[in-house]
Amino acid sequence: MKKMLGDERRKSILSFLKASEEPISGSELAKRTNVSRQVIVQDVSLLRATNAPIISTPQGYLYVPENTAGRPRRVIACQHTKRDAEKELNTLVDYGVSVLDVIVEHPIYGEITGSLHLNNRFDVEKFIRRLGATNAMMLSGLTNGIHLHTIEADTEEQLDNAIEALNRLGILVQ
Repeated sequence: MKKMLGDERRKSILSFLKASEEPISGSELAKRTNVSRQVIVQDVSLLRATNAPIISTPQGYLYVPENTAGRPRRVIACQHTKRDAEKELNTLVDYGVSVLDVIVEHPIYGEITGSLHLNNRFDVEKFIRRLGATNAMMLSGLTNGIHLHTIEADTEEQLDNAIEALNRLGILVQ
């Protein structure tokens, strides 16, 4: 396979991402375009600079246009230890809720947002496994466990039920 050059490669990356409902890893994009993963990282940065709505999730890159589906969305405040992260995330996805991100308010840097896009237990399991394998600190570790999540579902009822379940677990901050 011939190595793709700049503009053609970036158009292809954008096309691959738009056509996929699931994240695509940098390694997979590198394989499809016959370049290194580092070239993909640079290309994605260039695409983002042109306002392409590409986010990086634990599963890979995802093209996310603004909430065009019109699904109900809320921002919730939570607090828990690292040990309870899996319980929190599984509770949300078990109610059919997508966890789009995690947000913390840092005293120096202001708002820090990490993209998650977790939709089911498999996504949560991969996220928790990667967290353990890298021994990385969760963003909420910067704020004594306090963090926000943007969540989305097909119905308001799903959001209400998931939020009530988090409240019963003592995870929801009100």
